[in-house]
Amino acid sequence: MRSVARLAGVSTMTVSRALTDPAAVAEATRQRVDDAIAKLGYVPDRVASSLRSGRTGFIGAVLPTLVNANFADTAHGITETLRRHGYQLVIGYTLYQLDEEERQVRSLLARRPEALVVAGTVHTRATTRALLDSRLPVVEIWDLPQRPLDWAVGFSNHDAGRAAARFLLLLGHRRIAAIGPAPAGPARDHRGEARLAGFAAALTEAGQAADLVVQPCPPPLSYTEGALAMSELLQRMPRVDAVFAVSDLAAYGAMMECRRRRVDVPGDVSILGFGDFELGRQSVPTLSTVRIDAQAIGRRTAELIVATLRDAARPADASRSIDLGYTIEARESTRARTDPR
Repeated sequence: MRSVARLAGVSTMTVSRALTDPAAVAEATRQRVDDAIAKLGYVPDRVASSLRSGRTGFIGAVLPTLVNANFADTAHGITETLRRHGYQLVIGYTLYQLDEEERQVRSLLARRPEALVVAGTVHTRATTRALLDSRLPVVEIWDLPQRPLDWAVGFSNHDAGRAAARFLLLLGHRRIAAIGPAPAGPARDHRGEARLAGFAAALTEAGQAADLVVQPCPPPLSYTEGALAMSELLQRMPRVDAVFAVSDLAAYGAMMECRRRRVDVPGDVSILGFGDFELGRQSVPTLSTVRIDAQAIGRRTAELIVATLRDAARPADASRSIDLGYTIEARESTRARTDPR
């Protein structure tokens, strides 16, 4: 560090600050330090530093998967925000299994993170106990529980499902179906199940049947599962008006199955997805969807963590939920029903 300081023309304290809290150092100074580090090939000893300061400089995150573009976007939002403040993100993934989430949380806690992010609000009792006992900042994301462990950043999946049903009802559809994950086995998509529950509740309130739900397999649902589910739907109800899929990936698979069967979308059936994946914006027809700003969830989560770590005197009532909401993006895969089918 002294060698870096000499080459950059700054004090060793400035080098230390540039490494641990880049935002606190002027940009020109930080650039000189970065150039010196690159020239000398200096690699800070984070282990030794953490023993002295009690800080490790990393934040742990446990996500269902990194294959899903939405969760990848959330991780990107967290990473980019943390990076500006000198923190690194370490990610574990669960493949939608609560027991695996428990293992990932314990593994991360053993490495002394400064905060933890977990996707969802349903955990094993042991996971909940470990998170609470850690006394670290904890942010649950992608849902809004009634009683968050610490903070929650996201939206109500149940309400998003209700909004999806109301959108299709307002278009005049009455024979409405849904595609979602099977609620059985070690892998569970509790957020997707909540969307289906909200969807069914809105249909029931409108006096419509809410029993046409196809759940082809445990999560994650992708193109193949969406196509299989659509095939089953068309066999059970050939004149189905509209379909809501709990993921854009499954919705796209359903559209491709319709194309193979020469079922026109949206002329014969409207299809609505969830997540606003780039795929849906480029598909033909473009996919109507429930839009979630996945990167914004990540950015807001990281901002909360940084603010908490900089304010050691946290109020006892700091637990709260931050609702970033959702919007319905009406595109080409849905249209108003005008015929008397």
